[in-house]
Amino acid sequence: MYALIRPILFLFDPEQAHYLGLKTLNYIPRFIFPKITPTKTISVMGLIFPHAVGLAAGLDKNGDYLEGLSKLGFAFIELGTVTPRPQIGNPKPRLFRIPQAQAIINRMGFNNKGVDALVNNVKNANYDGILGINIGKNKDTPLDQANEDYLYCLKKVYECASYITINISSPNTPDLRLLQQSNYLKSLLNQMVDERNRLADQFSRHVPLVVKFSPDESDESLKQMADIVLHSGVEGIIATNTTNSRAGVEHLANSNEQGGLSGLPLCDRATACLRVVKEVVGDSVTLIGVGGIHDRESAQQKLQAGASLLQVYSGLIYKGPGLIKSLL
Repeated sequence: MYALIRPILFLFDPEQAHYLGLKTLNYIPRFIFPKITPTKTISVMGLIFPHAVGLAAGLDKNGDYLEGLSKLGFAFIELGTVTPRPQIGNPKPRLFRIPQAQAIINRMGFNNKGVDALVNNVKNANYDGILGINIGKNKDTPLDQANEDYLYCLKKVYECASYITINISSPNTPDLRLLQQSNYLKSLLNQMVDERNRLADQFSRHVPLVVKFSPDESDESLKQMADIVLHSGVEGIIATNTTNSRAGVEHLANSNEQGGLSGLPLCDRATACLRVVKEVVGDSVTLIGVGGIHDRESAQQKLQAGASLLQVYSGLIYKGPGLIKSLL
């Protein structure tokens, strides 16, 4: 069915098609989608996942489409990135397809309705699966006050999240990736873990923390970051976010657009990052592999590199919901 629908969706502006597809999900009966029959549960971070394949953050930033997305059979869904205050993001157009490479470039800029709107949507949704909530800082928050934004979001989403992702690696918020530097990262993670532990006592419920890494760091930087996470009390690492590199898409239409590149061209670098991080953290930190997963082979490469869980986004846009079942 998706093979018939995709050419129609691709006639629309990418951002218009994005929301049209999500809104349509709400009206399609659940039985239309391929039935997912898990064969092996995965127990990590104190959670039991029905299988390994989840949805990456970015598709549903506000939890507006949580019930529709739940029809697709994901083991878990990650919402966001959400910030303390609503923000409109970067000027449009800000989302671009590169079909020849099964790739997408986005410079959305954390456009979202604010954390209160997301929490309200989650509380009102008929969804009882594993839910990740990805948090970030507002664009106009100075870097030396970024910790306050992350702590604010942590407190707001704690009750309704299964795990919480700290996004410090988007290329579309100025200077955000500086938070990956050792001095910033240690301070941020120490404060986040301390506050999480306080919230765990308050609500008698432990919610694991995850950090999302950039693929554009050197291997040495990745090792330093992984070592900080290893000794911080944070339970997971997502490798990786989108890339500023244009390797593999040079000279293709839209490849000169600013923003983060995702999809097939990112696959090998994201997998290489997983291997580097795995060398440092071993089995002590859960790794979630994302970036260019488009078939069973690319998924298997992520697992062999050390991932326990997988996330898809661009592959879903190009392959459709059938991708989930094919990966399993």
